[in-house]
Amino acid sequence: MNSRGRAVLPHPSRRTRAGLGALLAALLLALVPLPSGADRAQAAQAEDSALTLSGTKGPYDDFSDLRVTVHQTKNLRAQGVALTWTGRESDPNGPKYQNSVQIMQCWGDDPAGPDREQCEFGGNNAGSHWLSKRSLPAGTDPLETEYAGGDGTPFVPFRPVEGEPTDSSTDSTYFSTNDTNAQPWLRTGADGSGEAVFEVKSAIEAPYLGCGALDAASGQQPRRCWLVVVPRGTHDPDGTVNPSDGLITSPLSQSNWNQRLVFPLDFGPVGNTCPADKAERRVIGSELLTEAITSWQASLCAGADARFTFSQAAEDYARRLVGNPTATSPGLGITVAPAEGATPVVHAPVAVSGLAVGFFWEDEDAGQVRDLKLSPRLLAKLLTGSYPYDVRHISFQNPVPDHLKDNARSIVVDPEFRQLNPFFERPAQPQLYPGGILVQAGNSDANAMVWRYLQSDPEALEFLRGKPDPWGMKVNPFYQGLGLDTDSPLDFPKADTTETELALNDNGTVRKIPYGQLEKSPYSNDMHDAARRVRRGSTGATFQAALDSSPQGIKLVAEENIPGSRRAYGIVDAASAARYRLDLAALPNADGEYVEPTADAMLKAVARMPDSTVAGVKTPDPRTAKNGAYPLTAVAYAVAPLDQPTAAREDYARLIRYAAGAGQTQGLAPGELPPGYAPMPKDLRDRALIAADRLVRGPAGDAAGTPPAGAAPGGAGGPAGGPGAGDGAAGGPGGAGAGGASADAGPGAPDAAATPSPGAGGPGAERSGLASGGLTPREALGIVRWVLLGVLIAGAAAALAGPVLLRLSARRATAGGSP
Repeated sequence: MNSRGRAVLPHPSRRTRAGLGALLAALLLALVPLPSGADRAQAAQAEDSALTLSGTKGPYDDFSDLRVTVHQTKNLRAQGVALTWTGRESDPNGPKYQNSVQIMQCWGDDPAGPDREQCEFGGNNAGSHWLSKRSLPAGTDPLETEYAGGDGTPFVPFRPVEGEPTDSSTDSTYFSTNDTNAQPWLRTGADGSGEAVFEVKSAIEAPYLGCGALDAASGQQPRRCWLVVVPRGTHDPDGTVNPSDGLITSPLSQSNWNQRLVFPLDFGPVGNTCPADKAERRVIGSELLTEAITSWQASLCAGADARFTFSQAAEDYARRLVGNPTATSPGLGITVAPAEGATPVVHAPVAVSGLAVGFFWEDEDAGQVRDLKLSPRLLAKLLTGSYPYDVRHISFQNPVPDHLKDNARSIVVDPEFRQLNPFFERPAQPQLYPGGILVQAGNSDANAMVWRYLQSDPEALEFLRGKPDPWGMKVNPFYQGLGLDTDSPLDFPKADTTETELALNDNGTVRKIPYGQLEKSPYSNDMHDAARRVRRGSTGATFQAALDSSPQGIKLVAEENIPGSRRAYGIVDAASAARYRLDLAALPNADGEYVEPTADAMLKAVARMPDSTVAGVKTPDPRTAKNGAYPLTAVAYAVAPLDQPTAAREDYARLIRYAAGAGQTQGLAPGELPPGYAPMPKDLRDRALIAADRLVRGPAGDAAGTPPAGAAPGGAGGPAGGPGAGDGAAGGPGGAGAGGASADAGPGAPDAAATPSPGAGGPGAERSGLASGGLTPREALGIVRWVLLGVLIAGAAAALAGPVLLRLSARRATAGGSP
């Protein structure tokens, strides 16, 4: 007690402060969001094979301070690969074609790298001067001797892996400016740095390079290829400095070639690595699974008696085949919407992915645009051809069509787009690019999901119904009456019938050719094709005329794809967008929050998805995408009829179990889950295993009776309880109760959560910890976090207990009580 007779409360001791600190740390740990491991882990895996090379001093330009990094050199397929470089600073006001790098893909069996004839570069009418060609004008390079002689302009022929070499600088037998991946010039910034994504091709896309093809001479090892970077400064080989354009000579000229940096590229095996004598199990359906099942196939083939062949097709077609099968139907379909036919089937979730608006957008003044926001109403404008520039190349001879005369000419001058993207709030746009958005030609459940997204937004819905936006822009009248405000079509119609006529004078004869919306805003073959076109910055639009040798004497051709002004975007699947490293537009969810399709955002959407008309089968619903959820998320389901031969059911069950197990391990290696997918949560994995077990049992197993609710998948030793463990029996939200209809069954079928009969696993029944209901790293980290929280709270409580009791004792003494 002090001199006034009051108890003295002790100052907080070190133990007290430590206890309070531990408690605060525990609370913070519990509240901090878990890291987005799925997205970061795969980026780290790509960097594991990154390679950096340094430049060397040239005769006129010092490249010794140049550093170029290729951020992935192994486990490659047809994809985008990131490059970055640092070096000499560039004058932004200097000539256009200087202080740059030129990039090309080459084949070659020499361990030291390729020669000039083995590189994909140049093509017919490829760019300005000789900078982007294979031509080597005589006298421009003192060191050039190999191709200096001969009549006319010397050139470096392209020599393929197999076949005859090209015979002229304009020979486009193997590639042209419309399909080459070569980057003729990529400028270095004012700070001396640069970045790019380069599209590498496998032997499938470029058989003339043969990258990844199994090479008999090397013991069936995948053929190695090369990425070659040729740095360019301010001088051409003879010392010339062109004050207007800068450089004019080809990178294949000897002096320029001598400065090259050569990076090895190791591809995964291309071709059928599964022996053809194994029994074929056919799978057909959604493109949303294409990237994943392509990765899984090699692992599924290993040590098994059957091989799987996947045919990408429209989901409605796949549903018809498996819902009402014939003797020739595939035994497994991949779909988003459920299959409801006369035949009992199982629905097994196998992948979580989604759609994205991928873009590649260069700006002549500011470089590459990396961030875009698109509202549902902007998407509605794009998908209904409501911008004049999407149906016609606007010029003095071809003005805006009357039915679109009050609309913004293109998206880049639309006030709504500029409000969302202030970068474009500039007084003048040099071009109206990019034109129409790329969409796939075929039917797909994914397309219907986009229309439902637009209909879920009040502003987009009103636009589709004909109400102008606040700036007076209206829907293209050709699209009214198609029911786009009420129906969810499986396709993206091109309904505008406007034609624009082009004319050319051919030695006094005027030749004419029309084009329309299909040529100005063409379809892509599928979403993978759309992603690849976007990566090249070219939609493939053909709205220019050129004379040719056909009977008509005229044809439509694409506009030249010039680096620095390439703009393209398209609706693609998230896996293809990740494969080609596209930038992604942010879209608003039901909360109005603009989000991108990260793994976390897609899993948040899955957690809120309602059941479809088949209980237990989730359906994409943009209206439920809230709290950070991405609105264009979908779950791909494997649908298999129960009435199949036993061996087929066991093989398809093995595929499902792999998809729910090792197939959910994210990574870049064959057998893993590629980027662009989110690992399935435990409840979906459990559902897949339950469906696989039921598929193995077949119709006879169903007739044996219904097991207790909550029975674990994979046998009595499997996990019980936990999130979603009993969903197949208890139904979950919207599901059937115990003893009711199965989440996957046809009318009157027993519950899908049946415990399998002994030996029901069949071939390939082994499951990893993940497949058997084990925890993903993210789930394990979540549990560890809460356990740690409990330990810290207990420690904090112990540290605080003594001081608190002392304080209570002092207060009691002050009140006259005894301690």
